[in-house]
Amino acid sequence: MHPDPKFRWRDENELRAFVATERFGTLFVQTPDGPAVAHVPVLWLDEARIGFHLSRGNRLAPHVDGARALFVVNGPHGYVSPDWYGIDDQVPTWNYVAAELEGEVRALPAEALPALIDALSLDNEARLAPKPVWTRDKMTPGLFDRMAGAIIGYEMRVTDWRGTRKLGQNKVPAARAAAADGMAAAGDEAIAALMRGTLEGA
Repeated sequence: MHPDPKFRWRDENELRAFVATERFGTLFVQTPDGPAVAHVPVLWLDEARIGFHLSRGNRLAPHVDGARALFVVNGPHGYVSPDWYGIDDQVPTWNYVAAELEGEVRALPAEALPALIDALSLDNEARLAPKPVWTRDKMTPGLFDRMAGAIIGYEMRVTDWRGTRKLGQNKVPAARAAAADGMAAAGDEAIAALMRGTLEGA
């Protein structure tokens, strides 16, 4: 995470909501062959546990159960040109929002995997309304069970929460607003909106 305390993001409820909104990230685990990553969709199982699954063929699969892992979620981000600030002697930078969750991972028993997949798909299908929700009942009988044999479900109990909201808080409000306008004009509207949000009450 960024070392500047102005950018630190510690509110666990906000971090949890951010992960739930983005719902996809990068899992980092140390293996005997060095660090390795997997890119996975996730779901909150409760206030402190995320659930996900990996293919049995994933190089991480033999090393995840019982490991301490780092899960990183990246949100909106974008390049900031110093020209946009309207003040002299600035340098280019990159604004971004990110969360790091750290904790121990455990493999789920095989009988818990269908419920995890159902919950994960329902969470995402619900966002597609008014499209009818897909369920595995639409599949040929027995096919889901055969396909599920190729994946492993996991849960990670989060014990360390770290976040960064680098949105120009180290700049005066006028410069921050001008930079947000420049980023929006460049197509980075999501991060620009977050930057403008820091100006409320400023």
